[in-house]
Amino acid sequence: MQQQLPEWADTDVPEATLDPQGVSRRNLIRGAGLLGAAFTVSTVAVSATGVTEAAATATPSSHSDPELVYLVGDHHVHSRYSHDAKYDFTQLAQRGAQFGLDWMAFTEHSNFGHADKGAAAENAEVVKARAENPRMLIFQGLEWYIPAAEHGTLLVAPGPNNVSLLQQFEREYDGKLTNRSGSTPENEQHALKGLQWLAAQKASGYVDDVLVLANHPLRLGIDAPHEIRGWRDTGVCIGMEGAPGSQGDAEPAWVKFRGATNAQRGEYVNSPSAASFPGYPLDAYRTYGGFDWATATVGGLWDSLLAEGRLFSITSNSDNHRTIWDTWTDGVFPPGQNFDSLGWKPSPTNTDTPQAGSDFWPGQFSRTHVGVSRYGYLEVMAALRAGRVWVDHGQLVDGIDVRLAPAGSRQRGVTLGGRLRVRRHERLELRITVTSATRPNFHGVLPRLAHVDVIRGAVTGQVADRDTWKAPDTRVVEQVDVQRRTGTYDLCIPLGRAERSHYVRVRGSDGNRHGVGYLGTSIDPAGPIQHPTNDGDPWLDTWLYTNPIFVDVV
Repeated sequence: MQQQLPEWADTDVPEATLDPQGVSRRNLIRGAGLLGAAFTVSTVAVSATGVTEAAATATPSSHSDPELVYLVGDHHVHSRYSHDAKYDFTQLAQRGAQFGLDWMAFTEHSNFGHADKGAAAENAEVVKARAENPRMLIFQGLEWYIPAAEHGTLLVAPGPNNVSLLQQFEREYDGKLTNRSGSTPENEQHALKGLQWLAAQKASGYVDDVLVLANHPLRLGIDAPHEIRGWRDTGVCIGMEGAPGSQGDAEPAWVKFRGATNAQRGEYVNSPSAASFPGYPLDAYRTYGGFDWATATVGGLWDSLLAEGRLFSITSNSDNHRTIWDTWTDGVFPPGQNFDSLGWKPSPTNTDTPQAGSDFWPGQFSRTHVGVSRYGYLEVMAALRAGRVWVDHGQLVDGIDVRLAPAGSRQRGVTLGGRLRVRRHERLELRITVTSATRPNFHGVLPRLAHVDVIRGAVTGQVADRDTWKAPDTRVVEQVDVQRRTGTYDLCIPLGRAERSHYVRVRGSDGNRHGVGYLGTSIDPAGPIQHPTNDGDPWLDTWLYTNPIFVDVV
């Protein structure tokens, strides 16, 4: 099956046939000169060192990175090959295409039935979905029950060995299947062994690429800071979900319909348990503007990782199991059969009544944008690893490009995930190009970006206490009011002289719900806040976040 470019990037597809989203995306990349032949379908080979060509070309130069196309994706989707989900692959792929995804990953829950039978049968379904959707990149991955911790996305490049890798990993390193869920040092070590094993499979060429992302890290509070640092240090775990899926859980009309009493965005409804890391405050178990406390807290856990001078990416996704207001119900098992005996669930059937759920369809609300210069599976994975990522909710903007450069220079600048090497005392400026939303979102509302925030933190090096979750030198240094700006516009923000190594990241909001940040007004005067129980309309509290750009002062 020949992979095709997305319609919006394929000049053989007349613009008149594109929907408004496609027209907007084509206009976004036309200026970058990456339409048609310049943005080719790629089958990138892996070198003997295990580094893809895409990863090699992603390494930034001192002052300039290439123009990029940002592909929209979702790395965390479940089908009826997960014990607690219900949809067919065709349904999910069609919905992903409807909501503008360029790539998506099926990440089924670990189970004995899945490891023994489901993973192989699922592969045939994935191959079929690819043939039905040749303009979408569809990964087969796994949702890993991390020993002693929460879940994680395991993403594997397509190839002859991806299914066997998933099956072996699931049987040998999954916390549920190996009875290693308890928070013990031995189980923590087993998680590291699993990541190291994955690294060895890539290094040997058994698979072309493999990476891991920590899912909903603070939902249960059992991902301790030292565990996250340990995963990061293997080089395989490259980041975490900045925002969880299940964003529809607290949508007010849905809450009223189902009579919920404790609805929270992301299903973040928990309190500390005996397995939770005791250093997290009670507030860490709720979302802020729909984002995980670890990401939303300026000067918090994400920033404490970045302050070590090492990239750790964030993503956003649907975690789709059961979509709100959807009327499909679970298929019925044949007599004497169950999930583990089959390895999957029967196809769902439609009803006239909305069924239980808390999710949006893939791409409907949460989006992860990855910057590439060619189109392919390995390019998406290389972009995730390189940190060329920004995320948004509710289609808040059509696009955002962020570059850091010496003030007044003609260089294009270093972009997300990159490193800018400068002399001490050199003046810097942050260049942001915003393309406002040009169409109603999938809720029928035209989003408006109200402000853009610049967050800067000092790089202080490796921490002595690997359980710290604070970065005291990180704060919001600029908030730019853009609520009267529309179309495509540029912001040039002076950052002063570079006196020490640091990083810069960007945040934006629709301006609807704000408050003093968790660590105080001097750190974050107008940041995301918790929503009241049962009153967390996700469409009325939308944010975007970018990955950082590092500055190395010499």
